[in-house]
Amino acid sequence: MRTGMRHFAPRRSSMNVARVSCSNASSFVDIARFAALSDNYGFALRCRHTGEVAIVDAPEFGAIERALETRAWPPPRRALVTHWHRDHVGAIEELREKYPEMEVVAPRKERGKIPFVDRFVSDGDVVRVGAREARVVETPGHTAGSVCYHFVDDEVIFVGDTLFAAGCGKLFEGTPREMWDSISKILAMPDATEVYCAHEYTESNLRFALSVDVDNEALRERAKVVKEMRARGEPTVPTTVGVERETNPFCRPMSRSVQRGVGMEGSTDLAAVFGAVRRAKDKF
Repeated sequence: MRTGMRHFAPRRSSMNVARVSCSNASSFVDIARFAALSDNYGFALRCRHTGEVAIVDAPEFGAIERALETRAWPPPRRALVTHWHRDHVGAIEELREKYPEMEVVAPRKERGKIPFVDRFVSDGDVVRVGAREARVVETPGHTAGSVCYHFVDDEVIFVGDTLFAAGCGKLFEGTPREMWDSISKILAMPDATEVYCAHEYTESNLRFALSVDVDNEALRERAKVVKEMRARGEPTVPTTVGVERETNPFCRPMSRSVQRGVGMEGSTDLAAVFGAVRRAKDKF
């Protein structure tokens, strides 16, 4: 199992599309990334001011336990759930058995689909991890009630399966327009915002991206870097808003190159172009 630690603070450096995994020193929050199941990532957060710990999603009990024990972190005070799929909530019951005081936070619009929820949240609600604050962003598309958790001051967002490095989640319950609107919320954030997605799909996503955005030099550079990283067994998460804006075809329906790639050159309906990209990926 691979594990990773990232320390973050607000950052204003320029975006480098070849830099697909970022690390910065901070006095605010520690973030541990850990592998789970076959290709999931889970995340644990610790507020440096208070020592309070939270997890984002609950893919696998053993992986979560190892991540906490390896760092000698205290029991999690809360679990922040992005959506109801089993690979994101499967360990909640075991966690609640071991940590009965742990608060489970989940999307209000997915009430009844997620077990042991203590607090339901909607767009604009605030969730705290110690002294740090996350704002809830509703992002329907992958599921009808999916949410992201945006630590605005730390420029970090946990996106579940809404956005992937060089890709996006399948539209199991939403429409292309809903998903494009959701991704647009993320793209409105600063380029330096660290994007934590829940799967290691980047290399395969880039192979598809190259098929529909053939004129993108930054994309070709990123694909080369990611191939080298994966050959070394390195994770490609987190990414950044800036990297995705330049190299992710699901973030680029306004690009003539992407529009040509899906036979919609000149279209002004960005949601329709996005939908064409999603359909092409589903068939890829």
